[in-house]
Amino acid sequence: MLDPEHKPSAGREIAHRVKGYLAVLLAAAVLIGGGYFVWDKATTFITTFGEIPDYPGPGGDAVTVTIEEGSSLDQIGGTLREADVIKSTEAWDKAAGSEPRARGIQAGKYRMRKQMKARDAMTLLVNPGESRIRAQFRVTEGLRLSEQIDALVKGTKISKKDFEKALKKPKDLGLPSYAKNNPEGVLFPETYELVESATATSVLKQMTAQYAKVTKDIDLADRAKAIGRKPYEVLIVASILEKEVRKPEDRPKAARVIYNRLAKKWPLGLDSTVLYATNSTSAVTTPKQRESKSPYNTYKKKGLPPGPISAPGKAALEAALNPADGPWMYFVTVNLDTGETKFVETEAEFEKIKGEFQAWCQANKGRCK
Repeated sequence: MLDPEHKPSAGREIAHRVKGYLAVLLAAAVLIGGGYFVWDKATTFITTFGEIPDYPGPGGDAVTVTIEEGSSLDQIGGTLREADVIKSTEAWDKAAGSEPRARGIQAGKYRMRKQMKARDAMTLLVNPGESRIRAQFRVTEGLRLSEQIDALVKGTKISKKDFEKALKKPKDLGLPSYAKNNPEGVLFPETYELVESATATSVLKQMTAQYAKVTKDIDLADRAKAIGRKPYEVLIVASILEKEVRKPEDRPKAARVIYNRLAKKWPLGLDSTVLYATNSTSAVTTPKQRESKSPYNTYKKKGLPPGPISAPGKAALEAALNPADGPWMYFVTVNLDTGETKFVETEAEFEKIKGEFQAWCQANKGRCK
C-alpha cells in the first residue's frame, strides 16, 4: 500500500481575483486597440486563467502504466503525466484531494488509456478490477489444446480443474461459429497480461478474442474464399503447417502440397495428424499408428481432418492463405535439427528424400522415435 502524505494544491481564490484585474485590463485594451482580435484572444485567456488543465476523457489508446513500490501520490501523478494518461499533475492533485482511498493505491501494472480525465484515472487505480495486471503469461505456437491448458496452469496459477470446467461450457468462450464449439486451434498463441480478477473463463475468452482480432486483421474469411476454402479449412491447414514445418519460408510450399493433394483427392498422408489422433509426442508414426481408424488418420481418410491439430500463429495462417506456386506433391523434413525440408513432385523423388531422412535417423539414434 502506498502511504505518503498528500496535500492538493490551492490558490483558486487568488486566481479569481487575478481574473478581475485582468478583466479591467482587457476593457482598457479594447478601448485602446478597438479591435475584435484583442477581445477574442484576451477573453479566451481570462476565461481559462487559473483553471486546472484536464482531459475531458474518456481516453484514447491503451497504455500499460507501472506504479513502483513505495511511490507517493505526487510520484504517481508524475508517472501518469509522463505516460500522457493525465494532462496535468494539478488535475491529479484535485482528484486525490476528493478521493479518501487515494493513499491505498497498490504498486503494480495497470491497463489504462491515454488522455483520461484525472478523476477517472484515480477511480481506476483505487478500484482497478480487470485493469490491474497480475502477471504475464506466454502460450507458444503449435500446442494442442491439452498442452495449452498445461501451459496456462503454469503461467496463470489457475487450477487445471478450473480450466477443464470452463472448457465444458464452450458457448461462454467466444469461439467463432465455424468452430462448432471446438476450442482446439482457436486459443490464439500469444503473450498475455493476466489481470487481478482473472478466471479460467476470462483467460480463455482473452485468447479467443485475440484469435478473432488477428483473423479479422488478416481478412481470413474473404481471403479463404478467394482460394476456394472455408475459414475453418484454412485454420486446419495452418494447424498442420505449425506441426509439420519449422522454417517460415517452407510453410507456403507445404501449404501448396496439401492443396495439391486435396485437388487430386489424394490422402494427405501426414504423420502430424496421426500423432494427434493417437495422442503421441513421437517424431514419427509407427505402422500400428498409421492403421488407426480415427478421422484424423490422413493415411486412411481422404481430405482434411475434421478439426485443427494445434493452435497456429499468424505466420502459419498467412501461409495457409497464401500458398506458394509449385507442382509439389510430397515433402519430407530430412533433418530434425536444422528443420531442412525438401519438396518434390514424383513418388520416385519422394522415396529418395525419405531415404535421406531415414539415413539421418540412423546417424542420430533415438531421435526418430
